[in-house]
Amino acid sequence: MKPQRCPSFTFRMKFLGASRLHWLIVAGVLGLWSNNAVAEKKPLKVFILTGQSNMQGHAHVGTFEHVGMDPKTLPLLEEMQSPDGKPRVHKNVWISYLSNNGEKRGRLTAGFGANKDKIGPELTFGIYMQKRLNEPILIIKTAWGGKSLHTDFRPPSAGPFAFGPRQLQRFKKQKKDIAKIKADKAKATGRFYRLTIEHVKRVLADIKRVYPDYRADQGYELAGLVWFQGWNDMVDRGTYPNRNRKGGYDQYSKVLAHFIRDVRKDLSAPKLPFVIGVLGVGGPVEKYLPKQQRYRKIHQNFRLAMAAPASLPEFKGNVAAVLTEKYWDLQLVKLRARDATIKQKLRKLRAEKKLSRKEQRAAQAKFRAAEFSKREIKVLQKGVSNFEFHYLGSAKIMAQIGKGFAEAMPGKRLEK
Repeated sequence: MKPQRCPSFTFRMKFLGASRLHWLIVAGVLGLWSNNAVAEKKPLKVFILTGQSNMQGHAHVGTFEHVGMDPKTLPLLEEMQSPDGKPRVHKNVWISYLSNNGEKRGRLTAGFGANKDKIGPELTFGIYMQKRLNEPILIIKTAWGGKSLHTDFRPPSAGPFAFGPRQLQRFKKQKKDIAKIKADKAKATGRFYRLTIEHVKRVLADIKRVYPDYRADQGYELAGLVWFQGWNDMVDRGTYPNRNRKGGYDQYSKVLAHFIRDVRKDLSAPKLPFVIGVLGVGGPVEKYLPKQQRYRKIHQNFRLAMAAPASLPEFKGNVAAVLTEKYWDLQLVKLRARDATIKQKLRKLRAEKKLSRKEQRAAQAKFRAAEFSKREIKVLQKGVSNFEFHYLGSAKIMAQIGKGFAEAMPGKRLEK
């Protein structure tokens, strides 16, 4: 026979249990509300990403698989892509991206690169900066391919662009209208600098348009800027006639320092943290292959010039340089060099007899099977989607670059 409890005792126990549960729930809700309230009072951290085609980003989503083929970069892929193979949408990172086709905005995911199927450094920058802060962030990105710092992004305090004596002499020899050339240059000078500043101000004036959860009483803080540009300046022998010599790109360093000062002034952010993404196409120069050696001195001179402003006393502690050469994929380059011999065989074969496209593909597959392992063939197929000057269109390279930018961003306020 089971012992009987007094009805009043059972009622009291149930009441006390229910009361305790009730107060635990209330306390939990109040705690969550309190934590959220504190978080909401924090100013929204805003980051600016700007530059030319490599800031746009030409890494095709089809190269994501290659990221996971290396155990060292597999964790990156797990952040970029869901288990179902689709790019993740990051609910705590919002982005406004201005480029050739106007503005694109929304939650951060793949497709904020040069087109809807590509990524730039923004993807992993946003992922890892949000992790670093553990709070929502907003990215404002502006990027256009084929733009220079000496003209297109030239900041106001750098003054007007001045043609060198050799350039003017060449124009005269070619019987060109020098007055018109100067007028056109003056019109182009600083245009993309102005577009960047205007777009940043436009987004900041109405943040809710881009980040719907933003509250006006929350406020915002410009927390950093990443500059990733350089190709058009590096290859411009007219503007930099002594690029083979030490100091040949000193003018770039001076203009970039003006750029940092002017951005801070025009955005009323005197200590805005800055990251310079130092162009690293080709990888470390000491590891260049024989065909790359003729560019070695030029590339190294330019990299030193890009990084130089970070060493200026006035920028100590708030400007950092990231050497993107360290993320270059040397395996891909070596495989492509070997693959070049196969292309030579194909050209020779085509010269000897006419081949349909189907026959050419079959011949290439046969040559590759004899030269490469199955894994090497897969790396070639999945690892490259664009030219070397676009970091091979490699998501593996670009993802590491974006993460590197996030980790290098100066500022004590950015720590958890």
